[in-house]
Amino acid sequence: MNRPNDRSRTALLVIDAQNGVLATAHQRDLVVANIATLVDRARAEVVPVLWVQHSSAELPIDSEVWQIVPSLTPAKGEAVIRKEYGDAFEATDLEQILAGADIGHLVVVGAQTDACVRSTLHGGFTRGYDATLVSDAHTTEDLTEWGAPPPAQVIAHTNLYWSFQSAPGRISKVMPTANVDFRRGAFSSK
Repeated sequence: MNRPNDRSRTALLVIDAQNGVLATAHQRDLVVANIATLVDRARAEVVPVLWVQHSSAELPIDSEVWQIVPSLTPAKGEAVIRKEYGDAFEATDLEQILAGADIGHLVVVGAQTDACVRSTLHGGFTRGYDATLVSDAHTTEDLTEWGAPPPAQVIAHTNLYWSFQSAPGRISKVMPTANVDFRRGAFSSK
């Protein structure tokens, strides 16, 4: 499968950078700072920034916990996609927004690594998108009491396995914030 309609542009996809989602996230401040750096860089290079907000019983729409963290404010005109499922493509207008902006490559950041980030990466990849996971700009909370590995291990494992994803006509990459270069389609190998 090739990129949808051979779309050539890149977008930064910020997943669930919300007060309630990031409240107890692993290395929260560092991850939020890295996301802010990427948002600023994308805006400076006229790369679309797309924001995803999850809603659920624990994250009711318009509540304080549902809001995007104050240091990561969407700019006027940037798309905000509301979702109810882990995969940001499911039952949302994300695909239509990407098609309308000629986007075929997603640079993915946000939370939670082992839920919505992972689901959206796979959702985009199976729909034909190239996807770069920014290794130091996604996070999760500590779910060890329910049998999950510690957050640092979840993040490291996700970075590892995503770097080996492959499919016909698609590219997956993992790189740190410092190496993301939107001018080169975010695939810099510095």
